[in-house]
This record gives sequence, C-alpha cells and structure tokens, in this order.
Amino acid sequence: MAITAYITDHVKKIWDAWNLRGAILLSLWLQVFLILFATFRKRASKAVVVMLIWITYLLADWAASFAVGLISKSQGDHLGPDHYGDLLAFWAPFLLLHLGGPDTITSFSLEDNELWLRHLLGLIFQVIAVAYVFYQSLPNKLWMPIVLVFLSGIIKYGERTRALYLASRSRFSYSMHTKPDPGPNYAKLMEEYSSKKEANLPAEIRMIPERDKESRTQDTTVNSGMDDIEVVQEARRFFETFKGLFVDIIFSFRERNTSREFFHRRNAEDTLRLLEVELNFFYDVLYTKVVVVQDKFGYFCRLICFSSMEIALVLYFFMDKDRFGRFNVQVTYTLLLGAIALEVLAVLRFIFSDWTVSALKNPEKHSVLATILRSYLSLKKCTCPDEEEEAKIGFLAGLKSCLFRRWSKSISTYNLIDYSIRERPQKIQTFCDRVGHPFSKIVDLMGLKELLDHMRYSSRTPFTKELWLFIHQELRDKSVLADDMGFAKRIYSARGDWVLNDLHWSKLLPYVNDVEYDESLILWHVATDLLYSTTTNTEESNDRHRGFSKDLSDYMLYLLVVQSKMMSSVVGIGRIRFQDTCAEAKKFLTRKELSTGKEHEEASKCILGVKTSVRPVDVKGDRSKSVLFDASRLAQALMMFKEEKWKIISKVWVELLSYAASHCRATAHAHQLSKGGELVTFVWLLMAHFGLGEQFQISEGHARAKLIVKK
Repeated sequence: MAITAYITDHVKKIWDAWNLRGAILLSLWLQVFLILFATFRKRASKAVVVMLIWITYLLADWAASFAVGLISKSQGDHLGPDHYGDLLAFWAPFLLLHLGGPDTITSFSLEDNELWLRHLLGLIFQVIAVAYVFYQSLPNKLWMPIVLVFLSGIIKYGERTRALYLASRSRFSYSMHTKPDPGPNYAKLMEEYSSKKEANLPAEIRMIPERDKESRTQDTTVNSGMDDIEVVQEARRFFETFKGLFVDIIFSFRERNTSREFFHRRNAEDTLRLLEVELNFFYDVLYTKVVVVQDKFGYFCRLICFSSMEIALVLYFFMDKDRFGRFNVQVTYTLLLGAIALEVLAVLRFIFSDWTVSALKNPEKHSVLATILRSYLSLKKCTCPDEEEEAKIGFLAGLKSCLFRRWSKSISTYNLIDYSIRERPQKIQTFCDRVGHPFSKIVDLMGLKELLDHMRYSSRTPFTKELWLFIHQELRDKSVLADDMGFAKRIYSARGDWVLNDLHWSKLLPYVNDVEYDESLILWHVATDLLYSTTTNTEESNDRHRGFSKDLSDYMLYLLVVQSKMMSSVVGIGRIRFQDTCAEAKKFLTRKELSTGKEHEEASKCILGVKTSVRPVDVKGDRSKSVLFDASRLAQALMMFKEEKWKIISKVWVELLSYAASHCRATAHAHQLSKGGELVTFVWLLMAHFGLGEQFQISEGHARAKLIVKK
C-alpha cells in the first residue's frame, strides 16, 4: 500500500511539473514540423505522409488550446520552490501565436475553409482567455514583452482566420465576380429609332460584330523552350485569369482565344511546367496564408510581428530572471527563439516562392536576384523521366525530386484481374489463410475492408515524359480543330467514339456508344489487361502505345474504385459493376489451377479461352452487372486489328481520361491538390487552356448596335 502511494505521489509530481511545460513545448515543435513538412502533402501521395500531416495539424490546435487551459487553471499555484506566475502570463500569448499556425498550412481540406466562422469565434474566445490570464497576473514585471507577444499572436491568428475566409467557396466565388454590367443603353437607342420612324425617315439598326469574334488564322507554330522565370510569370498570368475554374465561373471568348493561341505555341514539356506552377498557385490560395501576406497590409503585419518578437526577446534578456528558476527561463527562451525562427523561415519561404518570382519585373535589371531565383527554380523544374531514365535515377536526384518537386509526378494504378486472383477463395487453405480468416471477419464488421483493399491493391507508377507527350499531342490535335464551341463540345464530350469514327474503326463503336461510361471503362480496362498479359510478339511488346494503354487503363480503374468522388458525376453504378465483375472473375478462377508467379498471365488466357459467340446477357440476363466476358469479346474483336490495336486502345483511353477530367467536379480537382495531385487534374486544366470545356461562353460581350439613317 505504501509503495503504491509512493508511486502515485511520484507520478503526480512528475505530471504537475511537466504537464504545462510539456504541452507548451509540444505545441512549439508541432509548429516547427508543420512549417517544414506541411508542403510535402502536395508532392507525396502516399497515405502515410498525408495521415501524418493530418494528425500533426489536428494535434497542433489541440496542444495550444490545451496549454492555454492549463495556464488558466495553474495560475497562482506554486509548482516547486519558485513562483512563476508572471512567466505563466508570458507563455500564454505564445500559444495564441501557435494557434495562428504556420504559413504553409491553414486548412487541411476544403471543408476547413468553410469553418472560418468557427475559427473566428475561437480567436475571440482564446484572446479573451489569454487576456484574462494576463489580467490575473497583474502587477506583472513582464507586462511589456507580454503585450508585444500578445499583439503578434492576435495578428497571426487573425491571418489564419482571414485566409480561411478568403478561401471559402462563397467568398472565393464572390471575388471572381466582375463589376455589374447593364449592357448597351437599349432604351435610349429605341427612343431614337422610334423618333426617326415617326418622322418617316428610313432608319435601321445594324449590328456590328466585335472584331475579336471574327475568324482568324490559328498560329500553331511551336516555340522553343521557356525560361524558368518566364514559366512562373506566365503561369501566374493564367492563374489570375482562370482561377474561377474551381468555382465554375464562365469565361469569355477572348480568354479562350488568348489561352488557345498561347498554349498551341508551347511544346509539351513547357506546357507541363506551366500547368504544375499554375496548380501550385491554386494550392497556395486554397490551403495556405499566401493571400493574406502578399499585399502591403500583410507585409506591414509581418513587420509588426517580427519586430515585436525581437523587442520582446531583448526586453526579456535584460530583465531579472533569477526568481523564475533556470528551467523555466530556458523554456521561455525556447519559445522566444522558436517564434523568431518560425518568422524567419516564413520570410525565407516567401522570398523563395513562385509568388515572388511572378512579381519580379524586368529580370534583366535585377540580374543578381534573377540569377538567385533561377537557381532556386532549377531545383523545382519539372523533369519527368524517360522510361529508360527512370531506372537510372540516383539517390541525390531522387532526394532532390522528393524535396522540391511540385506534385507527386506519379500515377496510381488498380487492376481488376490482380484483385480477383488474390481475393479468390483457395481450394487448399494455408495456415496464414486460416489465421487471417477471423481477422477478415473483424475487418468486415468494422467496415474497414474497402479501405484496406484500397491500400493493399493500389500501387504507384512513375509518370513518364513519353506518356505526357502522347496525351498532350492527342488533346492539342483536337483543340486545333475546335474553332467554335459546338465543335469543341463534340470533342470534349467524346469518350472513345471520336477516335473510332475518325479512324474508321466503327466495329468497336458499340463498346462505347451502346454502354454507360462506367461500363465502357471497365470493359476497356479488362480487355486491355487481357491483351497486355497475353502478348507474345516481341515487336508488339515494344510498342509504346501498349505501355500507354496499360498505364492509363489501370489509372482510370483506380479513379473509379479508389477516388470515386472524382468520378461521381460520370460513373453511375460503376462500383456495383466493378464488384459484380470481380465476383464473376473470382468464381471463374477458383476452378482454375494457376502456376505461382504466372497467375495473371494464365488467368488472362483462361478468360480469353472461353467461347463467347453468344452475348453473355443473352445467357445470364441483366441481373448481374458483370462485364467480364463482354470484355473478353471486346479483346477478341481488337485482335482482328493486329498491329493497329494498341494505337486504337491508347487513343480510346485518352478520350476516356479527358471525358472524366472535363466532367469531374471542380471541387474534386481542388481536393486532390493537397494529396499529391492527380494526372486527371492536369488533363482538366490543359483542356481548359485548349478551349475544350464547358467553362466558356462564346456569345459573351456586346455586339455594337448602330442606328443608321439612310439618305
């Protein structure tokens, strides 16, 4: 009993001595972690990285709020031989500073921006709590440093709340609205017209079309590579023009023509560089404090914060601190120096940012600064590797890419046949299967099977230069044809039929025209995989379109199965169709003996070996939504085209990808910016710049009406 009491008292003393100090220091180190690593979520798509940043983001707010509560509760207590009530009041404003968060992350998701009012209330209550702590400590010899840090804390927390407000959907959309335009003076013109008619004068109203609407020859000459600074500045220009994309703003024909002309003259590599910088501007506006710190008022606030912290440090340094205790003094110095270090890091991040580069006018006149910024931009330059170069990337090059790239530069894949093979019931259960079965039951009861399946069966593959060149060329060729919006609508609404009509492969049209989009996607995915796995011809195996088809096929299924929110507007019953197809594949493959290491190839041969002269729906009915053997029929039809089939398949996949991109909700694209980015978002933005989308209103503008009186 005595031992238990001793241990309890000992633990209580440790807790009393460390709970407050520990919470304060934890809050500081969480801020350091966020300012250093929060931006990793836009360049790393791994769930572990995103989850770590999410946990840290939540803990940062909790730790600061918890520490403020502890200070309020502990005020006036004597914890140890030295009384440090004055220091408690000094520590409290630092937590207000921490609640303001670092510049690198204000919200974890778009939904956090919509909670700006909650943060405003939090700001008010936390300011009152800290002010109450300060009031309780009066008279306080540290009152001047406390006021300075308190002022900085209010500014930082206010910046975060304002950043959330400006990034909220309603406010962001409102900021895109132009000045109300009543149009031409119709009433005045009609009065004049009526008066001329009453005077029996031969008057008429003639509409003079705007010069910008007149047809003009499209310059499609591709220019040479762009300078790094030029890339950022042009990306900023198009960002300012097209930032309304994320809130479904309609754009004018002038903006469409300007964008098309510019991007038609850019090569694929420069286009990708422009797009990734432009999407980084979108990310900064939606998820960081950049909007509230890049104007004159923001600079002034930062100057006040930095100056206040430095003055507070100097004042504290020259004060008598003997009565506070050595460790408490060290904690205070840590908070002061940590706050100053965070400010310095924030300033350096802003100086070496795309926003600073885009604001640089006449780089030739600022040669030294331009040289420094070019060196910085060279680290972040997009260098998608060739297929052969990917295996040769060294450790340092890989580390540089991980630290400085603007997005993940990879695509996720998901394969239906692989999933079916690994999930099919085994005739002979191993020990691991018998042990894992109860665990699977528990996972099913908890509703976690789908999440674990996504993590288990999803994989990443590098996004190669060749694949981007192919996608870019396909979309560019279509954009050149899309001079009017009617033609453009036919192009961006195509999901395979445009290619099949254009290249006279009409026998395959039923597999895109007579089925829903999600059914078409699964059909072509399975057919692509069956052909890819059973390829034996060496020349065919080296066909680059074969690799493009495989990558895009697995990527599109990943979007359908794992990123279903991005496909929610086009997939219909895609998830049901996927599950039914997997169920039929598992049932079929259970009866087959597959060799270890060759399961996929042999499974594909088995599926292709089934005679499909009669349509599956005529035998099974339409209760099951499985398309496994319909896909086998498609694969057999594609075999008839021999060496052309991979060209057909790859072009169809680009259309399926572009259809999903143009019909995906803008908010879904915005969500993915904070999770490593997605290829489909790049395609969506590229299509917008090529004039292929629903965002344009060609008839916008005023035709000039002129009253003409004939002699």
